Amino acid sequence: MLGLLLLWFSLSVACVLFVGVSVKVFFKYLFFIKIPADISHPKKLLLYYSMFELVATWGIILEKMKICSMAKFVRFVHDLFPLRKDPDVVVTDLCFGTVPVKLYQPRSSCSTLRPGILFYHGGGALLGSLKTHHSICLILCKESDSVVLSVGYRKMPEYKYPVMYIDCMAATVHFLKSLSTFGVDPARVVVCGDSMGGAAGVVMCQQLLKSPHLPKIRAQMVIYAGLHALDFRSPAYQQNKNQLGCRDFSMYCVMMYLNIDPSWKKDMITGANLPPEIREKYRKWLGHENIPERFKQRGYRPKPVAPLNDLAYQETRLVLEPTVCPLVAEDEVMSQMPEALIVGCEYDDFRDHSLLYKKRLEDLGVPVTWLYVEDGFHGALGMIDTTFFNFPCSRKIMNAMVDFIKRL
Repeated sequence: MLGLLLLWFSLSVACVLFVGVSVKVFFKYLFFIKIPADISHPKKLLLYYSMFELVATWGIILEKMKICSMAKFVRFVHDLFPLRKDPDVVVTDLCFGTVPVKLYQPRSSCSTLRPGILFYHGGGALLGSLKTHHSICLILCKESDSVVLSVGYRKMPEYKYPVMYIDCMAATVHFLKSLSTFGVDPARVVVCGDSMGGAAGVVMCQQLLKSPHLPKIRAQMVIYAGLHALDFRSPAYQQNKNQLGCRDFSMYCVMMYLNIDPSWKKDMITGANLPPEIREKYRKWLGHENIPERFKQRGYRPKPVAPLNDLAYQETRLVLEPTVCPLVAEDEVMSQMPEALIVGCEYDDFRDHSLLYKKRLEDLGVPVTWLYVEDGFHGALGMIDTTFFNFPCSRKIMNAMVDFIKRL
C-alpha cells in the first residue's frame, strides 16, 4: 500500500511539474516573443519554437539533476522521429577513421561523374547531428543529382574547440582523396553548411588553400552562417532582439566551445573585450557602414563601444582565431576563395554576417550568387521536409541551392 502511495505521489508530482513547465514556456512565447508579420504562418512558427523551448527546458532540468546534458536530451528527442527514405537515393553510413559520415548517392546510374557536396550541419556544435540534417541532404542529393557527404563531427559538451574543425578537415581530406570511389567529378566539389556548419565550410575552403595537392574546391554554399564573434551590436542583432533572434544561444555556444567563462558575456556584447587597435584593424571589413542602408531601417541605432576591459580581452582572445572568425581572413586568402552561394535571412541575427561576407568576396572579384530571404529566419532550411511545420522560405533556399549546383 505504501509503495502504491509513493508511486501515485511521484506520478502526481511529475505531472504537476510537466504542466507547470509547459505553461511557463508557452506563456513566455505567447506574450514575450514577437513573430514578425512578414513571416508566413506565424502561428506555426510560434508553436514550433515553443515546442523546441519546452524540450530544451526539460533538457536543462535533467542536466541540473545530473541525469544527462541538455544537448543529449534534445538530440534524443529528435532521434525518436524516423528518418525519411527515398527510393531514388542510396544512403550509406560510413566512418572516415573515427568520424561518422552519411553518404547520399543517386540510385540511377550515370555515364558521367557527378558533383560532390561536403555538408557540415549546423546547431552551434551542440545540437545538430547527421540525423537532424538528413532530409536536407536527401533532398539536395536527389534534386541536384549530386553525391552528398554529411560529416558527423564531435560536439559539445564533451568536445570543444577545435575538435569540430579537426573532424571536419579529416573527413574532408579523406573524401577529396577518394572522389573516384564515390563517382565524384574532382572539378565540381562543393562545400556546404548552415549556421555554424556554414562557417565550417568557409574555414575548410581557407585551410585547404594550404594543400594544393588536393582537388580544388569548386564552390561554397554558405547558409545563414555565423562567421565571426567580434561584434554583437550590428543592425541584425538589435532588430531581432525580441523576435526570433538567436544571440543568447549563439553566444552560449561560442563561449562554451571556446571555454570562455559566462561572466564575460556582457563584455563581449558591448565590445569591451577587444582593444581599439584590433577593432580598428577589422573595421574595414566589419564596420556597419559596410551594411547597406536598407538593412538598417528596422529599429537600428548605432551603439558606442564600451571601454576596454583588458581581463576580458585576455579571457576571450580565442575569438580572434582564424577558425572562429573566417570573415576577417586577410585579402590574400579571401581572394582565392571559390565561387559562392550566400543565403541571408531577414529575421536572423547572422544576417549581417552574410552581407559582410558577400561584400568581402565581391570586392575581391570572387563571383557571388546572393539569396536574400525576406521572410526567412534562422534554421528555416531544417524544416524543408516537415509535414506540419513547413514554410515557403525553406523551399526557396533549397531551390537556390539546387539551381546553383546545376549551373556549375
